[in-house]
Amino acid sequence: MKASRIAAAGAVAASAVLALSAPAFAHVSVQPEGTAAKGDYATVNFKVPNERDDASTTKLEVNFPTDHPLASVMPQPIDGWSVKVTKSKPAKPLTLHGEKIDEAVTKVTWTASGKGIEPGFFQKFPLSIGALPEDTDELVFKAVQTYSNKEVVRWIEPQKEGEEEPENPAPVLALSAASETGHHGSTATEDASDAKDTAQDTTEAASSSDSSDTTARVLGVVGIVVGAAGVAYGVLAGRRRTNA
Repeated sequence: MKASRIAAAGAVAASAVLALSAPAFAHVSVQPEGTAAKGDYATVNFKVPNERDDASTTKLEVNFPTDHPLASVMPQPIDGWSVKVTKSKPAKPLTLHGEKIDEAVTKVTWTASGKGIEPGFFQKFPLSIGALPEDTDELVFKAVQTYSNKEVVRWIEPQKEGEEEPENPAPVLALSAASETGHHGSTATEDASDAKDTAQDTTEAASSSDSSDTTARVLGVVGIVVGAAGVAYGVLAGRRRTNA
């Protein structure tokens, strides 16, 4: 009897632990494919698990940070889902490839056209984003998950340093150090300038080559003339000796 009670108590405790830990690994998250380097472009995936047993996820809204706006956001098509990219005027000016940008992405919304994410499954929502900011170590996104039963879960709580993970944490994208070979720092103007310099160097090299060829030809002609003059002088001198 005592052993049965202990076993029952253990089962209840285990169930409680699972119930409490479920939100920690079942929340909406974001991860890059490879690395997300500062100043560069990256492909990221928003991973959305279905936490319900009796409803499907039919809609996902991802709100972009306004303190570090992104000018370029491109979604990848997903079967069974439609996607909408919402833009607005940023609070501070943006520059992309040397050009000023007057719009930034504020939200991306995916809506299921079929069954959505059914119970027991998850879905990845990929985006190509950039250029990533260089003055921060992370980007915080706020996500809103809607179920087929009209339930809405808001993944918007920030993670505070030194504290436990909140019940509904916002997705956070960690940024790595700037890439030396990435897009950052390269502009269309610089590319054009490089092309111009290359063309100028090629022209100068060709001009130098032509000049060298011309010089060689002139020296060759002068050599021939001098040689002919020497031969003529030798013949004339020989005739004079014979006559003498």
